[in-house]
Amino acid sequence: MSGSAVRFGAFDLDPVNRSLAREGTRVELNARYLDALILLVEAAGELVTKQRFMDEVWRGIPVTDEALTQAIRTLRRTLGDSASAPRFIETVPKHGYRFVAPVEAANGSTPEAVPPGSRIAFPNAEPARSHFLHRASAATGGAMLAGAAVGLVYGFLGAGQPGAGGFAGGGSGGGGAVSLLLVLALVSIFSAGVAGAGIGAGLAASRFVHPWRWYSPIAGGALGGLTIGALANLIGSDAFRLLFGHEVGAFAGAFEGFVLGAAVGAAAFLAGRRLAHSLVIAGLLGAGAGLAIAVLDGRMMAGSLASLAAAFPSSQIRLEGISNVPGEAELGPLGRALTSAFEGAVFSSGIVWGIERFGKRSLSRGAPEQQLVA
Repeated sequence: MSGSAVRFGAFDLDPVNRSLAREGTRVELNARYLDALILLVEAAGELVTKQRFMDEVWRGIPVTDEALTQAIRTLRRTLGDSASAPRFIETVPKHGYRFVAPVEAANGSTPEAVPPGSRIAFPNAEPARSHFLHRASAATGGAMLAGAAVGLVYGFLGAGQPGAGGFAGGGSGGGGAVSLLLVLALVSIFSAGVAGAGIGAGLAASRFVHPWRWYSPIAGGALGGLTIGALANLIGSDAFRLLFGHEVGAFAGAFEGFVLGAAVGAAAFLAGRRLAHSLVIAGLLGAGAGLAIAVLDGRMMAGSLASLAAAFPSSQIRLEGISNVPGEAELGPLGRALTSAFEGAVFSSGIVWGIERFGKRSLSRGAPEQQLVA
């Protein structure tokens, strides 16, 4: 480490004078835990393995893994951090830990010189960019998987209607049913992927907000969903009007993206160590968001399909199979409420699953050494 005082969040760390301060007030840490913090900040953006902690902090003294766990727990408590929504110290399961907050020189500038072979005391832009892209792409992938599930469910229900030919009818009718199934699945995958990309980007960007607060991922997800929803709605409305001369009724847009993005952000913040627990939380919050959207006369996918079917009566979009589930002749208020809750639960769970399974894991594989030398 260069020895220069560095800053992350509201904290100033001076490795030479071995001091940690928060907004000018000294924070007390025992020597071993301070060494662990210095090591993490020195390697900001990189994976610090358990063995490296043992070698450089405990210096070969035999200790159990619980000693390291306690040190990290104490550091998180001192920094006001959380294992489930880390702002500073991220756990890489079965490998070690990583310091994920942006770090800068205490005077806000880059040190002019670094001793040969030493790391600077803060990461360059590459780890931050990689972190952003990994989390955003993981959220997009999870959303696309959720979209596939929703599209297949609606496709099977719609394809089973007489107007679609049915799977058992054979001939052109059966082919029409298969085509309808594939079209609905692809449309759902694409729509969910676009929405997931916007919300995932908002969640990833929220990790770099300072000062970070508990509502940062909620705001990030909501703003990401609002932005992508507004753009998609605008482009979609113009496309239908210009290409087909039709004005399509209400369909998903900024409002729906905002509400659903906020729910996904809350789910990401509340996600725990157990994936199943995280998915339950995400499903409940997503279902609640979907219900809220329906109650406020918003549209999710089923509602948007209903608007398209009304604008293009000759289309083979059939929603009777969906609306018949709640006993309605067409997709009415009860049908929209049930389908919106279903879609919200699956979509939110898909994004959280993607982030938890791949957003963090991808960062732990082949993490490059981020070094600057004189």
